[in-house]
Amino acid sequence: MRLTGEITEIDGEGKESQKELNSIPDPGSLSITLGFTQQVVVGYALTSKKKESFLQPKLECLARNKGILLIPIDVNRPLSEQGPFDVLLHKLLGKEWSQLLEDYGLKHPEVMILDPPYAIQHVHNRQSMLQDVAALSLTDCHGRVCVPKQLVIEKDPSSIPDEVTKSGLKLPLVAKPLFVDGSSKSHELFLAYDKSSLSNLEPPLVLQEFVNHGGVMFKVYVIGETIKVVRRFSLPDVCKRELSKHGGVFQFPRVSCAAASADNVDLDPVVAELPPQPLLERLVKELHHRLGLQLFNVDMIREHGTRDLFYVIDINYFPGYGKMPDYEHIFTDFLLGLMHRKRVS
Repeated sequence: MRLTGEITEIDGEGKESQKELNSIPDPGSLSITLGFTQQVVVGYALTSKKKESFLQPKLECLARNKGILLIPIDVNRPLSEQGPFDVLLHKLLGKEWSQLLEDYGLKHPEVMILDPPYAIQHVHNRQSMLQDVAALSLTDCHGRVCVPKQLVIEKDPSSIPDEVTKSGLKLPLVAKPLFVDGSSKSHELFLAYDKSSLSNLEPPLVLQEFVNHGGVMFKVYVIGETIKVVRRFSLPDVCKRELSKHGGVFQFPRVSCAAASADNVDLDPVVAELPPQPLLERLVKELHHRLGLQLFNVDMIREHGTRDLFYVIDINYFPGYGKMPDYEHIFTDFLLGLMHRKRVS
């Protein structure tokens, strides 16, 4: 089967992938050249942006040294004519691509697809992605994890002020697009200070009560069973006095970029303290089970003035691991671990 429909953010990757494919010998001959008897063959289908950020020279070199072959997939050729693969790593969007992967997985159950399209779809909707966290009611001696109170608006923007009043949501409100489709627009972020201005927003969207959190967010990166947490600067706290002085809806840039790192900054220790590891391990274990994903990250905040009350505000599939310290070692060890468990089972 060939792809004839649209695939989001390919940006000419077909030609680029073909050039790469022409320069790479058959996987079997590579194992002889490199001296590995059991190499791990990873086919990847990534957007140009993801390839640039993820496939860093250090990762590619480390993978080669560990016997991991990273081979680009040509989306203009049938998958059945490529490989054979042990792992198929992907981050492309489009119904046709998802269907292609599902069909391929049924015909080749021996290939590990990271991650299954049906599981990824679950976190492309900001309503469904947080429902699993809310259903956990995760509370133990290490803290509590919940989600902000939220409201989904699917159509008429003029109805938003009345819907907010009915729902009992308190200002200020964070507004995000309902669907995550890989575009920059799907990551837009707005902060609304008054109800009347909400009608200026464009549905479908999610409205969340803003939780003061000291201006620091925790990005919890997950690769298999490995958890790595980094701090990022976030939206500043909003006091009642500020709320009474301001009105309107304000757009903010993405707050989780690498330039916004808060790991080497002198912060209030209460604000900077990372979530307890046992709490994160329990949360990630539950999300593994409920989401069916191996590669994701969770955006968490701690309510300002507390030590153990945390909110999950977003979940992302195959996030920007290039911003995660030592991701090259963690990811290659993860791939080797997958193959080891497969071969001994």
